Amino acid sequence: MYAIGFDIGGTKCAVSVGELNQGSICVLGRLEVPTTTPHETLDALLPQAIEWKKQYGALAAGISCGGPLDSATGVIVSPPNLPLWHGFAIVDYIKEKSGLVSVLENDANACAVAEWKFGAGQGTRNMVFFTFGTGLGAGLILDGKLYSGTGGNAGEFGHIRLAKTGPVGYGKEGSFEGFCSGGGIARLAVMMAKRRKSMPKCIADMGGYESVTTKKLAEAAFAGDRFAKQVFQKSGEMLGRGLSLVIDIVNPERIVIGGVFMRSGELLIPAMQKVIDREALSDSARVCEIVPAKLSENVGDIAALAIAEGAIV
Repeated sequence: MYAIGFDIGGTKCAVSVGELNQGSICVLGRLEVPTTTPHETLDALLPQAIEWKKQYGALAAGISCGGPLDSATGVIVSPPNLPLWHGFAIVDYIKEKSGLVSVLENDANACAVAEWKFGAGQGTRNMVFFTFGTGLGAGLILDGKLYSGTGGNAGEFGHIRLAKTGPVGYGKEGSFEGFCSGGGIARLAVMMAKRRKSMPKCIADMGGYESVTTKKLAEAAFAGDRFAKQVFQKSGEMLGRGLSLVIDIVNPERIVIGGVFMRSGELLIPAMQKVIDREALSDSARVCEIVPAKLSENVGDIAALAIAEGAIV
C-alpha cells in the first residue's frame, strides 16, 4: 500500500509518501515548508502530494497534528502552537484540492500507531506510548486498535497531578508532564538547585538558571555530575509513580517511551523501576515491558503515514 502523510507542526509542515507493508514502512519522498497560514502552507505541499498520488496510486492520506482537534470531523480545533489554524477543516480541504481521502489524528496517537505497527510496539495488543519530549503526550492501543475516548482526549496522562508541589507542566504544578518532559526536567533542576546553599557547578557551567536545558543536564549526568544525576533520579521516581498508575489501570503488555527516555533511559530506569516494584500491582507489572521507542528518525512522517490506512473504509 502506498500512502501520503501530512505532518503538521508549529514551525514546519511536511508531506511524505511511503510504502506500507506488514510490519515495515519505507519513506520514498518528502517535502518540508515553513508553517504559515493553513491555506498557504497546504497549497505549497499539495502539488507534490498530487504528483505522488498519480505516480504511486496513493488513495489515502494521514494527517498528524497536535491537539486539541476533532478527528471525527477532521477539524483542527485549537492547538496552542498553531493559532492561525484554529477551526480549520483540514480533511475537507485536502480532499477538495487533491481528491485524497484523509484521516486526522492527534500527533501522540499517530506516533502510538506508528510504534505499534512499525516500531517497539509490534506484536502487542495492549500498548501505551509516551512522547516524553517537549511535553508528555500519550497514545493508547487497546485490544489491537487505537483508543481515542469519547471526545478524542484519552491518554492525557501528562495532566495527572503526581505531587502537591513541583515543576509546572500541562498548566498544573506537580503534574506528570511537569516531572517527566524535556522542559519539566529543566524546571525541576532549577527548583532543586535553588533549595541548595550555592548554585550547583553543572548549572553554573551552563551559564546559570536561565540556560538550563535537559540536554545539557543529561550530558553532565553522563559525565558523572552528582547534582545532574540527582535531578534525573527524581524524574525517574516520578516516572515510576506515573507508570504505576498506568500499569494498574490499563494493564498493558508494553509501554513504549520516546524522547528523553529513548536518549537517556539509563539515568531514569533504576529509580523508575524501584518505584514500580513498590507501587504497581505485581501481577500487572510482571507482564508489562517498558522499552524505548524505535522510530527516532522522521517519526512525524512515519506517524502520519501509519494512520493513513484508517482513511480507507
